[in-house]
Amino acid sequence: MSAGRILVVDDEPQIRRVMRTTLVAQGYEVSDARTGEDAFERIRAERFDLLLLDMNMPGISGLETCREIRSGSDLPIIMVTVRGSERDKVQALDAGADGYITKPFEVSELLARIRAILRRTCFPSGLESQRLQLGDVEIDFEARRVNARGEQIRLTTKEFDLLTYLAAHAGKTLTHRELLQAVWGPDYGDEQEYLRVFVGRLRKKIEAVPSSPKFLLTEPWVGYRLELPA
Repeated sequence: MSAGRILVVDDEPQIRRVMRTTLVAQGYEVSDARTGEDAFERIRAERFDLLLLDMNMPGISGLETCREIRSGSDLPIIMVTVRGSERDKVQALDAGADGYITKPFEVSELLARIRAILRRTCFPSGLESQRLQLGDVEIDFEARRVNARGEQIRLTTKEFDLLTYLAAHAGKTLTHRELLQAVWGPDYGDEQEYLRVFVGRLRKKIEAVPSSPKFLLTEPWVGYRLELPA
């Protein structure tokens, strides 16, 4: 039984071959694409569980490819970067990636990143209701849908997982480490840029005024909390 279908997008043939060999050995089905344009065609024609996307490609860059895919799909995306600076990591997340990995990397690190992104947070028992109303936004946790004014709002898997965990502990400030380990897994804890970007993305989708949030609040230096309407 397949562990999942992964599309590897990289302009270097050797990297695509290594990725394919590594992932197939772990039970994944793997396809590959050389450019962003090739990736668009493959995604339109086939179903994938995860996209491994090189950040620096000729033609349409990885960042542009990620933004284009994210505009119409919640397909999980891991961006592969060659630099480990905070700016590059934040750029990848801002473009819509669910995570990143920096070259060169160990096989074990790559596999851990893939497992973390494919890992879906279970429906928490702490939720009193399967539906939650935040102003004009309704969240259906069982169906994993968010609606505002009768229109469905697209959330990525990890955005929804983060929102679900915050809702299960509504009113309580959750530390950065707790949120990272609950949503992304035990290998995380110090990647606060994940939370800054993902909380920002959620605010744009559920807050009437994202720059002045009423529900998704920051506790400086500590973490975040979801404040329910009075």
